[in-house]
Amino acid sequence: MSADGDRQFPAALAAAMAVRLERIGEDGVDFEPCEGFLTADETTEWFRAWTGNSELNGDGFRVFGQDGTGGNAAIWLVRPGRELVEQPVVFLGSEGETGVVARDLGAFLWLLADGFGPWEAATSYEPEPDWAPRANRDLAAVAERFAPGRRASATAIIAQAAQEFPDFDDTIMKLCR
Repeated sequence: MSADGDRQFPAALAAAMAVRLERIGEDGVDFEPCEGFLTADETTEWFRAWTGNSELNGDGFRVFGQDGTGGNAAIWLVRPGRELVEQPVVFLGSEGETGVVARDLGAFLWLLADGFGPWEAATSYEPEPDWAPRANRDLAAVAERFAPGRRASATAIIAQAAQEFPDFDDTIMKLCR
């Protein structure tokens, strides 16, 4: 996949992000989607700043949203030759948090439907004391439309992603300066 490739969301992500935009501030999920993927230059600038490594580029990521502190959610282009929707969804937080939050876009849709955003999924080991996920029917409808028969709980989605990509944090930290 080219670094200068299409920066428009796949239909499934566009549908979910449209619902998320309507819900900002209403559901306790700290996640604001972008209108499209960041440009290649913006992604490279972000990744270099995040890692402190000016030799890197952001070609391996498609950033599509952020939390209130500036942590970014992205599709990680780690599966060569696979479609964008088959790549894992990751979170790189402003305080150094990292996590693969879903194995692919379909799983991510169900994660959102279960009331989790990328930050909540990546930091599920540190839940906010007064936060509880709230399932969202509109996001569940999007997930059912684009990932039918793949419904799973947020806990299962997060565990599957961690099991498949146990070295994500180490991989990213090795790039840091």
